[in-house]
Amino acid sequence: MRYNYQEVESKWKKKWVESELYKVSNKSDKPKYYVLDMFPYPSGAGLHVGHPLGYIASDIFSRYKRLRGFNVLHPMGFDAFGLPAEEYAIATGVHPSESTAKNISRYKEQLANIGFCYDWSREVQTCDPNYYKWTQWIFSLLFSHYYDLKENKAKPITELVGLFSEGGSEAADAFTARKESFSAEEWNSASAVEKDAILTDYRLAFRKVGYVNWCAGLGTVLANDQIKDGFSERGGHPVERKAMTQWYLRTTAYAERLLSGLDDIDWSSSLKTIQRNWIGKSKGAQLFFPIDGHDSQLEIFTTRADTIFGATYMVLAPEHPLIASVTTDAEKESVEEYQKYVKTRSERDRISDVKEVTGVFTGGYAINPFNDKKIPIWIGEYVLMDYGTGAIMAVPSDDDRDHAFATKFGLEIIRVVDKSAHENASASDKVGVMINSDFLNGLEVKEAIKKMGEEIASRSLGKVVTNYKMRDAGFSRQRYWGEPFPVTFDKDGVAEVLTEAELPLVLPQTDDFKPTEDGRSPLSRKTEWVTAKGDAMRETDTMPAVAGSSWYFLRYMDPNNEKEFASKEALDYWDSVDLYVGGAEHAVAHLLYARFWHKFLYDLGRVPSTEPFKKLINQGMIQGVIEFLPMMKDEDGNNVFVSADKLNDYPDVDFARIPIHIDMVSDYGQTNSYIDGKGMGKFLEWRPSYKTAYVISNSDKVKASEVANIDNKFQFQTISEVGKMSKRYYNVVNPDDVISENGADTFRLYEMFLGPIEQSKPWDTKGIEGVSKFVKKFWGLYFIDEKFHWSDVEPTSEEYKVLHTAIKKVGEDIEKFSFNTAISAMMICVNDLKKKGTNKRKILEPLIMLIAPFAPFAAEELWLLAGNGYSVHNQTFPEFNADYLKEDNFQYPICINGKKRAIKSYPVDAPKEEMEKDAVAIEEIQKWIDGKNVVKIIVVPGRMINIVVK
Repeated sequence: MRYNYQEVESKWKKKWVESELYKVSNKSDKPKYYVLDMFPYPSGAGLHVGHPLGYIASDIFSRYKRLRGFNVLHPMGFDAFGLPAEEYAIATGVHPSESTAKNISRYKEQLANIGFCYDWSREVQTCDPNYYKWTQWIFSLLFSHYYDLKENKAKPITELVGLFSEGGSEAADAFTARKESFSAEEWNSASAVEKDAILTDYRLAFRKVGYVNWCAGLGTVLANDQIKDGFSERGGHPVERKAMTQWYLRTTAYAERLLSGLDDIDWSSSLKTIQRNWIGKSKGAQLFFPIDGHDSQLEIFTTRADTIFGATYMVLAPEHPLIASVTTDAEKESVEEYQKYVKTRSERDRISDVKEVTGVFTGGYAINPFNDKKIPIWIGEYVLMDYGTGAIMAVPSDDDRDHAFATKFGLEIIRVVDKSAHENASASDKVGVMINSDFLNGLEVKEAIKKMGEEIASRSLGKVVTNYKMRDAGFSRQRYWGEPFPVTFDKDGVAEVLTEAELPLVLPQTDDFKPTEDGRSPLSRKTEWVTAKGDAMRETDTMPAVAGSSWYFLRYMDPNNEKEFASKEALDYWDSVDLYVGGAEHAVAHLLYARFWHKFLYDLGRVPSTEPFKKLINQGMIQGVIEFLPMMKDEDGNNVFVSADKLNDYPDVDFARIPIHIDMVSDYGQTNSYIDGKGMGKFLEWRPSYKTAYVISNSDKVKASEVANIDNKFQFQTISEVGKMSKRYYNVVNPDDVISENGADTFRLYEMFLGPIEQSKPWDTKGIEGVSKFVKKFWGLYFIDEKFHWSDVEPTSEEYKVLHTAIKKVGEDIEKFSFNTAISAMMICVNDLKKKGTNKRKILEPLIMLIAPFAPFAAEELWLLAGNGYSVHNQTFPEFNADYLKEDNFQYPICINGKKRAIKSYPVDAPKEEMEKDAVAIEEIQKWIDGKNVVKIIVVPGRMINIVVK
């Protein structure tokens, strides 16, 4: 009987939904297991074959754990707020809620086609007011708490106010950005505005003026990874650094806990390293440099205070507030020009561009506090205002970037560390002996660092401190399609959060999604909505997309709860995510935010665990072949395409690469892919701007528009590269098409069979045929003469061995997330059973359950045809029995003085005495011991027999 996958899949998709097969209860006698996928943003492009890779892996694991007797939570939802929907609304007039709902519907259809075991009754959408009510609520808690360093946890801001009232700032051991102290009298006599300004320096959610990547074309702040070469990746709009009042989360208060918590979770070492580097813990010294002719001082942080005698200049971030006062009239114009230039540079470009050294002298000088030497003050883009203090002492002899800066601008370089005894030491290595350093001379670097720290403290020039590279997280976006902040401001600008009873603050309807010219959110135009009670005004910025994704895994535990973000019972039961599967691109932003929010909620007693995700697996990427059509410019500046027969005539030309649709390419994905005249015609219809281009071939130079009309005369070799599958590169493969042609089970198995889940691998439909044949062969085991049939005859020991070899291997490999090798083991099993003509129930019935996590549709149908109850996915994973793998006999190598001379099979339980007598009697062995004395015979059970002769 042929496997009609269309009919089978259609039937079971409907049945699974109607029966709520995958619905999970928060109460069960079974042990719990929580498997989570990083939920997708529902883009208009839908899923491509790369997206389900992690989903299939987690689905197999979820089904397996269910068969192993666990109560498995495996939910799905949608990260539904975001800039793309707003851009689409600006371009088309379609409201983001409408386009998002349409995209979600499409995603759900595609996910259903693949046969996932999601409990859709727990679906969340971050744009749903019933969901973002609780996002707003968590934000209001962050606003209303500070971080107590003594208890090492978040505590209510009201307690802090009480401490200030009784003892001023000294009464509180709190994490703060505030440097100035104040007394109880000063606090109690302060105005509401002054008190609000002080508390802002303590709140875990706060507003301040900060420098952001402002994109006027998109009307929003962009993250560093959304910018390339000073332009937005989306739309190519100019981006500048701009001072704006923004909301921030004080993630720095949790830096040490975020760092130490990594030791307690099962994540890859590479992912942990990324987070550790991002947090960037370092021990060093806070130090103050007087400014010549000014009352102000420059505060710096350095991990190498021992090198202060080698500090030959200072560098300020171009945004540093002291620049205006230290810059002389003679240097004012060049400083201002430089500041304008830096505004066009993203932070990523500023710190990563090591080749291009830029900077300008301010005309001012600082004083080295240890030798009173005047040091010129420069500004340079490689120093960031938001990292440390925004100022550094530059030691060009012991820092590569400082050295490059000093070399370019002819600044003094003084060696202060002799590293001659350390041949391969780099400039930043903390090794060597101090020289040219006054009282530090002769000390080893580590001793000098300690000595200098003591000296700084004794002279009251600063103190030894621990610093973190991680900065407070920017949390404002000047856009419409996002969570409204639950905040109002009184007439004096003092902020207040809404009460829980006032939530959700629903995003108002609008048809004007364009940003304002002055950079405010589109919400600022909604004057009636902006005006709250009395004179209060609402915040018009919205939260970033990471707001909703910072806690969604908790809402899955109790998604329909209207009274709480999740009940204590549900939270205590599910506790935390046992397995989280998603892309490595979320290694920093999402995962740090989620860990920060979770630890904060733990401090408040709202969640039972300190970490949200126990185990994390990053799936690799399914890559596509990117096809480029090479193009050059002629002497007149015209675009010219060169045919394959003429490419060798232009060996030195750096061809421009024009990405083209893969369906325009013949032999797509081959080493020598090409586009012919017909394909060129399609290309020109798609890109009509190139109709004025030319083509050079052996036949002459003609207009590109003429090529499509000349049959088979032109052939253009494409440049093929394996890279990201993306609509940007026109190489997207829709999983619906693959499933329509091959079936969902084949698609699932093929994606897992491509290679280890953590590795990236190219998509190639040519390999899917072998997997399709395997599914058909597996199906065929159960049919004789087109009818389902199996026998109740007892299987042979060899048949049991084949089955249990597979059970052992598949179970072990699923636990290791090694799905490709598990599938290989099942292929071997099916092939061996096919060769033996096996049709025994005791072999084939467990085989259905073995393959069920991988091929759920075929397994469900066979289970039904076998006359079993509904459903195979409610059964028990077959138990491995080691007895079936025991061998009755073992092939022993027979050795003379350690060298193998023969081989013979003996029963595994044969007595040693009998084996010794028989071994020396073997004809082939006799010739090796003839005329010699047998000293002893050594029998090593299950390994060898060694006859020692002299």
